[in-house]
Amino acid sequence: MVDAPAVPVLLDPSRPLGIPFRTRIGERITAFLARRADELIELQPEIEPLLAVTERLLSGGKRMRPAFCLWGYVAAAGLDRATLDGATGAPADPVLDSVLDAAASLELLQAGAVDHAEVMDGSDTRRGAPAAHRQFEGLHTADDRLGEPEPFGRAGAILLGDLLVMWSVEMLEQAGMPVAVAPAAYSIAQRMRTEVTCGQYLDVTAQSRPFGAELGHALDAANRVVEYKSARYTVYRPAQLGAVIGGGSPTLLDALAAYGSPLGRAFQFRDDLLGVFGDPEVTGKPVGDDLREGKRTVLVAHALAHTDATGRALLTTRLGDPELDDAGVAALQQVIIGSGAREAVEVMIDRAYQEAIAALAEPSISTPGREALTALATAAVRRQA
Repeated sequence: MVDAPAVPVLLDPSRPLGIPFRTRIGERITAFLARRADELIELQPEIEPLLAVTERLLSGGKRMRPAFCLWGYVAAAGLDRATLDGATGAPADPVLDSVLDAAASLELLQAGAVDHAEVMDGSDTRRGAPAAHRQFEGLHTADDRLGEPEPFGRAGAILLGDLLVMWSVEMLEQAGMPVAVAPAAYSIAQRMRTEVTCGQYLDVTAQSRPFGAELGHALDAANRVVEYKSARYTVYRPAQLGAVIGGGSPTLLDALAAYGSPLGRAFQFRDDLLGVFGDPEVTGKPVGDDLREGKRTVLVAHALAHTDATGRALLTTRLGDPELDDAGVAALQQVIIGSGAREAVEVMIDRAYQEAIAALAEPSISTPGREALTALATAAVRRQA
């Protein structure tokens, strides 16, 4: 497996600005939601539960997209010690301040996208807590409302997801970035929103195809989903967004695309492995949930292509079964391992990581940006959650 690079303390990608980065992004989100709270409650006090569910949905998380945005900015603009206030973590220049708001806006988009995905997948939990639609179901039951709680929960979650996507646009537009770079930044963000939505549709489409019709094209189909739903959305576009704000050249943007696409794929491949083999105490979701949801991942595509007839029959009959119990999960895990798919995906992760690191050799990338993006790449592929 890849070795973690040595990163200067000042450039530790988890602690820029003198404090943990996730704390800084959380503060930006909290401040934005506080500004929105009065506006919503003025409309109608009954809307307050939307804010409560939003706060829970946005708490915690890896904050990977904001991190790639920030360090994409540094890759373009460089980073001088004078731009950091090590005591308070406050940005020392207004452009860096706007980058942090732009980066934080990506978490609102992520929360909205995840919220919608959980409704489509029928997920029960997220990070060990009830999914948003389950929280709305609980509100329906607690208030003894008319009708069934499930439709109410789905409706509440869909509307909340819509609101979060709109708020992500609003937060980006209010970030105060330089006028000269704002149009290009908005364009990248718009393309990212389009790509992730279309990637989600490709995912839904892939999951609806009969297994027999997809066997010959399963890997290509899974890779298309990964590229648009994950790679461009998680690394490629966030890094380019930060770089554009930092005045990055077309050559640098191309280098970040060459970095972000393979690394984003590796990030998703790690998710695929954790979704089947991860520790639920660490991942925050029950083991085998991806199998119950029937996700047509690269891992599953490899298993279908390389297992024997018995294994293929088990996969095609049990994958996507919401009633899959622990014994059923264990049986599918053994099929995947026996097919060589788990090992093959680990190899794919390592190759993609190496491809991403090679792209960082582009001379226009600043030294601190290169060092931090290298460290982030390692964190993305080595993570356990």
